[in-house]
Amino acid sequence: MQATPSSFRLAYVPGVTPTKWVRVWGERLPDVPLALVAVPAEGGTETLVSGGADAGLVRLPVDRTVLSAIPLYTETTVVVIPKDHWLAAAEEVAVADLAEEVVLHPLDDTLGWESLPGLPAFERPATTADAIELVAAGIGVLAVPQSLARLHHRRDLTYRTLADVPQSQVVLSWREDRTTDLVEELIGIVRGRTVNSSRGRGAQSQEKPAAQQKADAKQKPAPQQRQKQQKTQQQKPKRPASAGGRGRGGAGASGGSGGARRGKPRGR
Repeated sequence: MQATPSSFRLAYVPGVTPTKWVRVWGERLPDVPLALVAVPAEGGTETLVSGGADAGLVRLPVDRTVLSAIPLYTETTVVVIPKDHWLAAAEEVAVADLAEEVVLHPLDDTLGWESLPGLPAFERPATTADAIELVAAGIGVLAVPQSLARLHHRRDLTYRTLADVPQSQVVLSWREDRTTDLVEELIGIVRGRTVNSSRGRGAQSQEKPAAQQKADAKQKPAPQQRQKQQKTQQQKPKRPASAGGRGRGGAGASGGSGGARRGKPRGR
């Protein structure tokens, strides 16, 4: 019998919130703690390949020669701007609106631009957090997935949806040669499978009780069937009294000392 692992390590990149999946994991597998491993935006693939985590909530691209990946969702791209910027008056910004703007391009960019819009900055910020600081200083604007704009929220900044631009896709990824039962369990959780439809340990622990319930169901009639049987038995007619019984007209009513009338004697 295989020993239960002491924990399962789930990596996640900035902007991804694994809270709901962690909660479901705790309900289904209370004996296997889920350890969260925060990794940089560009460090998800390296962490998984090196074995630093059993699975990860990361952004594409990933190394598909080593890793498997299941798409989870695609994020809206927004442009982060100062609150008093002229673009703040719009509900949605087009790429053409950025033509005269300095568009910052951090080294940990997650959008994979083929051609960055706007005017280039003198140098690329090291991180998205550094780029946010430059936006606040009035150096330029920044295009990022919406979750990163929320993560780096500042009172003096706002953001608007940016149309017709690349978008970031979040995936569940793991090493293909390490597709364990616990990985299957996590796949079922992020896909919204129930315990009975899952392929992992949670499903295996449910197989015997389910089979036993099915066997019991065959032996015992269903509630509706039992009620029908009881009703049929109640409606069966009673057997009529025999001629020698105590019914009317029988010997028991007119003959014998037990059946004599006790009324007033007739007058003579």
